[in-house]
This record gives sequence, structure tokens and C-alpha cells, in this order.
Amino acid sequence: MTAADDTCDPVLVSPMLVRLVAERATGALLRDTGTLYLVDGQVVHAESPAAPGLEVLLTASGRMRPEAWRRAVDRAGARGAVGRYLVDSGEVTGGELELCHLGAVHDAAFFALAPGKGPTRFRYGALHWIGPVRPVAARALAREATRRRELLDRIWPHPEVDTAPVVPVPDRPGLPVTVRQRALLGAADGFRTPGVIARLLGRPAFHTLVDVRRLAALGAVETPLAPAPRETVPDWLARASEQAAHPSDEALLRRVRDALEAMP
Repeated sequence: MTAADDTCDPVLVSPMLVRLVAERATGALLRDTGTLYLVDGQVVHAESPAAPGLEVLLTASGRMRPEAWRRAVDRAGARGAVGRYLVDSGEVTGGELELCHLGAVHDAAFFALAPGKGPTRFRYGALHWIGPVRPVAARALAREATRRRELLDRIWPHPEVDTAPVVPVPDRPGLPVTVRQRALLGAADGFRTPGVIARLLGRPAFHTLVDVRRLAALGAVETPLAPAPRETVPDWLARASEQAAHPSDEALLRRVRDALEAMP
């Protein structure tokens, strides 16, 4: 599969990403929910405020000491070769780095490629300090993000739980809770969101969302109420009401009153 094949795939949610893949661009695609780094039209790294980074996944799991990660960034970050340094220094094997990096990229891209999330910008030539690990085709990345969104909706179609504090429901014995889910419940204090818990436990954010939705479906954590839809008011009435803020216009106030009384 070539990078140009991505231009024909409707699963790509960003028209700009389609164009960048077609022109084999290099740089950073910035959205409010995350950033994709491209080299020759392929995604080489991804970051999102909603997802733990590669360093969290490596250090929180105990695979690498935090000071070893900091040393790698200090010595190789300026030349964009942190990944290469980690392997050459024996901190991780090449296979371990590729596997963990791929998981971090898919995790961040799930949020970065969320549809309808603010403006999209591209900084040509921008490179990430992690350096080359293994590129991912944009089409494969976008298709997996779509599959993950559909999976979450099949588990429990209430996206409110994804960003709300995780609040365990007390006195629910006998629920089929896994070891991973039990650890998540242990970290849930009624204030921490799934994203905060993911960082605390050193887990991918998407996997944490899956567990939270499954627990919500079981009734083990609370599902917050969805916000009620706002009542719409006709534009002409809204404008008249704004103008009516000036009490000196008594005639306008009477017209607004009459209009309100006439509404069914």
C-alpha cells in the first residue's frame, strides 16, 4: 500500500490530512485534541493531551527508570534521535520500542483524529524529538480510530463517562470485575477522570475508556446525566429581547410582551 492510496479512503476525517498524504508532506498536523507528525506523508508520531505519552507507558510500567528516559531526552532530543538512543544504550530492545511506540501513536491518534474538534493547522518541516521508529499509514491510523469509537459505543453508548470523574457505585458485590478493572476502581476517588487514571496507572487512555465504559454498563461506576438540550428561541425574538434591555423603549417592550403571549 502506498501513501497515495490514502487519498481515496473516506475514513480519513480531516480533508487537510488527505491532502498532506497525497503530497507526501513532512511536518506537524495540529488540532485542539492532538498532533500528528508526518514524514513523507506517513505518520511517524502522535501526541494528545488526553493520552499518556510514550515516556509514561515505558516508565510507569517499570520497563524503564524515569532518570533513564530523562537522560535519553537530554542527550539525543536536540538531534531528534531519542528512540535510537534508547535502543543503542540498551534501555529497550528495538522490538519493545516499536511495540510501545505503536500503541502510544494509536492511543494519541484516537483523540487527535476525533471528528469536529476545532481548527486544523499544519507546520511544514516540524519534526518530533523521538525520531524515526516505524511509520504508520494515515489510512490505517484513521480506520483504527473509527473502529475504536464504534467499539466504545457498542460497549456503553454514553460518552459522558469518558471525561467525567470516575465515581464507583458502592454496595455492588458479585459483579464480574477483572483484575485490571479492580485496579482502576482502586484509583477512582470520585475526582479523577479516566485520563488522569490512565496516567496514574501507566496505561493507554483508550484501554482505560474501554474499562470505564464496561464498568458503567455493569453499574459499577456512575454514568453522569447527559446535558439537557437548550431551548431554541426564534432569532427575531432573541434580537427583540436584547434590544428590550433598554427600558426607555416602551413600545418595543410592549411588542415583545405581545409576541410572547401569542406564542403557543
